[in-house]
Formats: sequence, C-alpha cells, structure tokens
Amino acid sequence: MSKRPANSLLPWASIDIGSNSFRLELARLSGGRYQRVSYIKESVRLGAGLDAQGNLTEAAMQRGLACLQGFSAHLEGIPPERVRAVATQTLREALNRNEFLARGQVVLGHPIEVISGREEARLIYAGVARLQPSEQPRLVIDIGGRSTEMILGHGLKPALTESFGVGSVSLSLRFFPDGRFTPEAFRAAQIAAGAELEEALTLFRPERWQEALGSSGTVGAVAQVLAASGRTDGRITPAALRWCMEQCLAAGHQDKLQLPGLKDDRRAVVGGGLCILYTLLTQFDIPELLPTKGALRQGVIFDLAERLQPSDGRDARAASVAELQTRFDVDTDQAERVAAQAEQLYRQLVAKPSRERLSELRWAAALHEVGMQVSHHDHHRHSAYLLAHVDAPGFSTNQLQRLSQLALGQRGGLRKLGAQLADPALLEQLVALRLAVILCHARRAGAGPAPRLTRDGQKLLLSCEGTGSADLARTRYLLREEAEAWARSGVLELQLS
Repeated sequence: MSKRPANSLLPWASIDIGSNSFRLELARLSGGRYQRVSYIKESVRLGAGLDAQGNLTEAAMQRGLACLQGFSAHLEGIPPERVRAVATQTLREALNRNEFLARGQVVLGHPIEVISGREEARLIYAGVARLQPSEQPRLVIDIGGRSTEMILGHGLKPALTESFGVGSVSLSLRFFPDGRFTPEAFRAAQIAAGAELEEALTLFRPERWQEALGSSGTVGAVAQVLAASGRTDGRITPAALRWCMEQCLAAGHQDKLQLPGLKDDRRAVVGGGLCILYTLLTQFDIPELLPTKGALRQGVIFDLAERLQPSDGRDARAASVAELQTRFDVDTDQAERVAAQAEQLYRQLVAKPSRERLSELRWAAALHEVGMQVSHHDHHRHSAYLLAHVDAPGFSTNQLQRLSQLALGQRGGLRKLGAQLADPALLEQLVALRLAVILCHARRAGAGPAPRLTRDGQKLLLSCEGTGSADLARTRYLLREEAEAWARSGVLELQLS
C-alpha cells in the first residue's frame, strides 16, 4: 500500500470561473512560501454567452462544462478540503446560473461557489499582498470580463473593497460588437466606463495610496504588449495606452490588429479593456500601473489554507460573523447558548460531522436573531433576508444563502423552505437549530433541559430531563408544537419521550 503524502507536500487547488477565462492553479504552501505546481488557463468567454434575457446560452454552458471536465482530471488525489472553485460576475448575473452550477459541479467533482464582487476583491488583494508584499498603502485594480475590482490596502489587510459592473467582455460586446475600431466607439466606451466608475473617485483618490498595481487578465495582456513592443518595461501609462488605441484605429478591425505580444484570445476584448484602463488612469490620476503576480486564484488558495488552521483565528468568516453581531446588536449570550445546544444535538444526529457543516450551524445560530434589529415580529424572515443580501467577507453567496435558509427555518411552519428540505445535510442542521432555539427559549444559562436525540431513519426521538417542572412544562408545550410542524411537513417524524 502506498503512503499518503505528508500534508506539506499535498497541493492546494483553486478554480477561477471567470467571465472571459477559466483558470486552474495547483500550488504548495510551505513555511509561508508559495510554490506553483501547475497552471492552466482556458479562454471560455462565458460572459459573452449571456442572452438578451440574462440567461446563459446552451453553447456558452457547453464551453464552460467542457473546460471544467478537463480540469477535473488534474484534481484527482487532492483531498476535497484543499480544492475550491469560485465563480464571478457572469454567474452573479445569469438568471439560470443554478442550472450551470448543478451541471458544473457534477463534471468538476467539487462544489462551485459564486462569490460577491467585494469578496472577489478581497481575495484578489489576498493574492497580491502575499505574493508581492509591501508596507506602502496601495491601490490594486483587476479588470475582468464583466466586472472591475478596486481595492485599497496596507500590508496584508484590505481597507476598502469595491466591485463595478463593467469589464472587457461586456464593454467590447457593447461598443465593438463587430470587431471594428472607430474613434466614436472608443469615446463612447470610455464615457460608459467613466460613468460606471465615477462614484469611486473620492473613495480611491490619489492621496490614499502610494503605488498602483494591476492584477490578472486585461492588465497582464496590455503589459505584455507594451513590453514586447518596447514602449515600456511592462508598466502601463496613459501615453502608452493612447499608443495602443492608435494602433487599434490604424488597423481598423480586430482581425487586422498586429500588436506584439497580443494573444489571439484577447483580440475580441482588447478594445473594451483598453478603454477601462485608460479611463481608470485618467480619472483617478494614476501616473502608472504596475502589473503584479498575485490574482484571485492565489488569493483563494491562501484563504483556503487559513480556513483549515482554526487555531490561529484567521478565517475571515469568523470575523464577519462577529462584525454582523455587533452591527445588528445581537444578544451574543443567547446566540452562544443556542450555538452550543445546536452543536450538541447535531453531533448526536451526525456521527462524524464535517468541520464546514458544523461551522455553518454555529454561524447560523450566532446570527439567527439579526432580524430583531428590524422587527421582533417575524424576525426570522428579516434575519433570512439580511443574511441572503449582506456583504460578509469570507462567505460565498452560496453559503450566505444556506445561512439564510437556516435562519428562515428556525421557527414556524416548514413549507416555506420548499425543496430545500430535500437536502439531507441542510435538514440535519435545521433540526438541530430549531430544537436548540426551543430548548433555549428561556434565554438564561442553565434554564433548559439536557436533551438526548436519537435517529432511526426518518424518525427522531428526543428525550429531555429538566431541572424545574415549570420550565420543563413550557418546553414540552413548545416541543409538542414542533413535533406537529414536522408531522405536517411529511419529511421527518419527531417523537418526544
């Protein structure tokens, strides 16, 4: 039998499902050093496959699925907890994204998480800050296919993260749809980009940073052109961008464009990318933009590694939960009582719970009452809405949606959860959370009974021993109502002993 490699030798894997390109990166982390094992980039142009109704076309989905199928072969032998796939703006926008995610997860063999624009920006900065460390205040810019991220940061910490809905693919499709370059199209594209970015002028003003860095696709492609043509050493300046646009106008069409270092897969999006870059440099008074090594895919790997080191407290999600508790004035003592009780019940239901599912349950318990800041009436519905729509660093939109469903289902009827009840993992978390909320209803330490929960298929048996008859009588009343709610759902049967 072959020995499993030591943890330090096992690679980490990140899959960046972008609007223009899909990227797979395998790397090892050892002693703070990042060592790339392999890197694959495929031009998929998923963002160009959104139709007029906002749905991904079947052709675009097939391109994406074929790429993910190819990536899956490179992930064999890597433990699932060391693999993370994230999707960005196109799948944030696509109305039929769930169809693509379901199919994509099957061919990839791993979950795919859709991340918010601000979370994308945070992860971009994580990659840049660790691969190109500096103590100077810096501005980091990443121009993707359908969005542009801007980040202010110092050292390893991002101070401000923003995402704007303009990218090289979307702008090129709108203003250079037939591949023709005209002065009018360049002017119109720059005005459109400027209008999208204008609200950030004060936030990212020059006095707030000392160096400007550009990450990933568009910046890297333009930097290569400038270096290959001898215009600069790779740094991007307004004058160099004007030269690039002059070359586009002289060619007249993307097919005739002969820019040194320009790869064929960039031709269709170069017009939009140049317009966004030029708008950024001129509107934000950026004298030069330096290409940087770090990008989203490396940030995903660094962040994933930190998640698996719970003792050092660097999981960004834990900090987000604490910040949300403060923002919404959560009763943290009650939240901790519910979390502890829910974990105890969950461990009785699930013999070997995964760390991620257990963490989700505790986070849901920690935040189940955030909606009380809106109204005590139906606070679970307000909690669900807030968790589904809040920006929370570290969380994907998928995971926030899961916390939202748990918050919605913490009390009351179960029909409102619909098809979500068919998810066995969510169902187990939900049972533990609902029972914990009931058992801790007195909102004081030591007031609740000690529960014992056993399971036989779809039948649950809950037995409790109370310390006070009055407390126990009130709890039994609530538990009988809970048993009736599950009976009406037809999903589980809850029996009380």
